[in-house]
Amino acid sequence: MLDGFVPWPPDFAERYRRAGYWSGSSLGQLLAERAGQHPDKVAAVDATRRVSYAELVEESDRIAAGLLGLGIGRRDRVVLHLPNAIEFLSTIFALFKLGAIPVLALPGHRRDEILHLARASDAVAYIAQDRAQGFDYRTLAREVLGDAPSLKHVVIVGEAEEFTPLAGIARSDVRELPPVDSSEVALLLLSGGTTGVPKLIPRTHDDYAYNIFACARAVQLDGSGVYLAANPVPHNAALGCPGALGALLLGGKAVLAANPSPDHVFPLIEREGVTHTALVPALALLWAETAQFMPVDMTGMTVQVGSSKFSAGAAERVSKSLGCRILNVFGIGEGLITSTHPDDPPEIAFHTEGKPICPDDEIRIVDAEDNEVGVGVTGELLTRGPYTIRGYFAAPEHNSRAFTSDGFFRTGDLASMTEDGNIVIEGRLKDIIHHAGEKVSAEEVEGHVLTHPLVRDTAVVGIPDEARDERLCVFVVLSSDAEAAAEPITLRMIRDHIRDRGMATYKLPDELIVVPDLPRTPIGKIDKKALRAGQLQHS
Repeated sequence: MLDGFVPWPPDFAERYRRAGYWSGSSLGQLLAERAGQHPDKVAAVDATRRVSYAELVEESDRIAAGLLGLGIGRRDRVVLHLPNAIEFLSTIFALFKLGAIPVLALPGHRRDEILHLARASDAVAYIAQDRAQGFDYRTLAREVLGDAPSLKHVVIVGEAEEFTPLAGIARSDVRELPPVDSSEVALLLLSGGTTGVPKLIPRTHDDYAYNIFACARAVQLDGSGVYLAANPVPHNAALGCPGALGALLLGGKAVLAANPSPDHVFPLIEREGVTHTALVPALALLWAETAQFMPVDMTGMTVQVGSSKFSAGAAERVSKSLGCRILNVFGIGEGLITSTHPDDPPEIAFHTEGKPICPDDEIRIVDAEDNEVGVGVTGELLTRGPYTIRGYFAAPEHNSRAFTSDGFFRTGDLASMTEDGNIVIEGRLKDIIHHAGEKVSAEEVEGHVLTHPLVRDTAVVGIPDEARDERLCVFVVLSSDAEAAAEPITLRMIRDHIRDRGMATYKLPDELIVVPDLPRTPIGKIDKKALRAGQLQHS
């Protein structure tokens, strides 16, 4: 077993196998089975090409052989930093077949995040695009290589310069690979990063395959379905809830959008016959507004909306404007997923996050002393089950706080349960900001802002904003150097400063407020509730 992985206790593992949740098949094996059933069917489409199941399997086999030739094999971690393109799919399946473990970086991640992922996972390789949206990932690779001792290889899609080209690897001769144990770790997802940097979430072949298939049943995706990955496919939702992997493992078609803007995806929806997709609330609202002057036929489509709270009024407005079925979803990379059902009445579909997708998802809603609360009472949501992890990767100290002694994961989300068993998400305990579809750790941004010479103290909060889920608002107390500075501090200064420190662009603040001091609670902590309330009064 991989060092740093916390397995399910043997009695739980046996119960999940007996119940049929864990099939014993690896993710690579499941794709090969679908390809054997219909090799000539279109498997995936991106901005530049489309491939059949047979072509996707062959491409992933050759990449696997090439990576093996570099010395990458079982349990080796590889930071995978690719956009929505077929190469992402062929490479991730190549790693699955090797028993190597992709660490899923997001397209917007930069030096700070990639270096953290490489160090935290002891990654041996980094796989990235050459350039995308004006950013050169080869430059990033050079910066990271010097500070991540475990990295031995950089593989680049496109012009590789001094690095290894993926195109060359993909011409390797196919070779027979040893079987992969389905109970092994398949991939490392990223947490929301509640303590400044993201934790690594280990998902096994068994539990993630169940995650995919259970989600597919919940949203009624089958082999005739066409899934649109509108958001970045390394996100858990777009990847395996049921996501692009769900479409492939069921024998459907995965459509990878280069970006989620309506002018790009609306033609894709109609041309490819999309049946399912997942959106964050702000994007769902944008699509609904755009559809008023750019009509699109989404009749019969199922749209999952999650990542942050989707109000009942917004859900109804989007459903009416787009003509699609809206499924309210709550999901975490650590496991638990709840979803409304396509046949639910409006009072459930628009006012709750639905029910857990697995009969053996165990739910507790507890107060501050871990006592279970009654129906309709708000408390912290705790969970355990066949696809919810028992511990973050190589994080024993954090795991002691994030999990109960009997294995329940503390989600940090506030929830209540209705009489009929539907979950209602009420808020969150964790200091995470939902910004333009991404989860941003306030503590991480604060740490970077504090390095600016004109800043003495800072607090970052999320302010509700329909267009961006929440706008990222940074409060700063000026340092003594500010008075002698050549020019007053500005939002652009702060954005440029933390961008230069290697932060992802989606973490840059939207608003700067200079204050004489930060309000504090009786025990001396910054009172973010007061900051948020004060800003809402002035909004």
